[in-house]
Amino acid sequence: MEEIKVSPDYNWFRSTVPLKRIIVDDDDSKVWSLYDAGPKSIRCPIIFLPPVSGTAEVFFQQVLALTGWGYRVISLHYPVYWDLMEFCDGFRKLLDHLQLDKVTLCLHSVMFCRVHTQVSQSSLKVCFIIHAASVFLPSFWLMPAFLLKKIILGNFSKGPVDSKMADAIDFMVDRLESLGQNELASRLTLNCQNSYVEPHKIKDVAVTIIDVFDQSALSLEAKEEMYKLYPNARRAHLKTGGNFPYLCRSAEVNLYIQIHLRQFHGTRYSAIDPSMVSAEELEVQGLSRNQDSEDSQ
Repeated sequence: MEEIKVSPDYNWFRSTVPLKRIIVDDDDSKVWSLYDAGPKSIRCPIIFLPPVSGTAEVFFQQVLALTGWGYRVISLHYPVYWDLMEFCDGFRKLLDHLQLDKVTLCLHSVMFCRVHTQVSQSSLKVCFIIHAASVFLPSFWLMPAFLLKKIILGNFSKGPVDSKMADAIDFMVDRLESLGQNELASRLTLNCQNSYVEPHKIKDVAVTIIDVFDQSALSLEAKEEMYKLYPNARRAHLKTGGNFPYLCRSAEVNLYIQIHLRQFHGTRYSAIDPSMVSAEELEVQGLSRNQDSEDSQ
């Protein structure tokens, strides 16, 4: 369990990136915790939202890599919300507090109206497609923490895994243990509420889906449904990585995220410090956007 927690990268992250706590709701108990790294002049950063079992720390390798390339990165730990609209309202207030414009989200299944682009990792879609969700949903708030953790742990990768995947699972189990009953119950409630993404409303949202072949948290039916909801999404593939590729296959995940973000270099939605982008790359991106515009006409 200690392998990632004692790694040089994790310790460097914890010692150099401060954890901020922000209250944006009238309820003082709703505290957003976040790591905000990279150039603060950027108003369209990439924002990471953790899975049900995770905290803001689980994306530490993305924070370190992307800020090293010049991007502004925010990794969030959200407070207890019991309704999706309430969550979206709180998220909107947080963006206003941080004086952000439109953002790129790296997330699971939550949609937000102010997003201009998404990186969706299919293995992060943390509803887990719990078959008994319709039975449990009304009573998550009544369940003790150990039973909620058992439900979540039941959807982690099973069977033999390589050492990096095992370390990732151990780290996520450790993060799961740090969450209280209210947090677990509210997250499961949010992720198992009936919701529907209307494809025509997001047809202009740039989406990349990172699909992990060996992950166990998402059924084939759920994947196919997600592809239908994002028919124009770019697809990236990882052969292995389990449920937590951002920890055990971080280099590949970081590369796919960087490729997704490159299309916005030189635009108002860029998440990178302009000084980190060469004139040649800006020219190539400009030509590519012009070609896409001509093709769409």
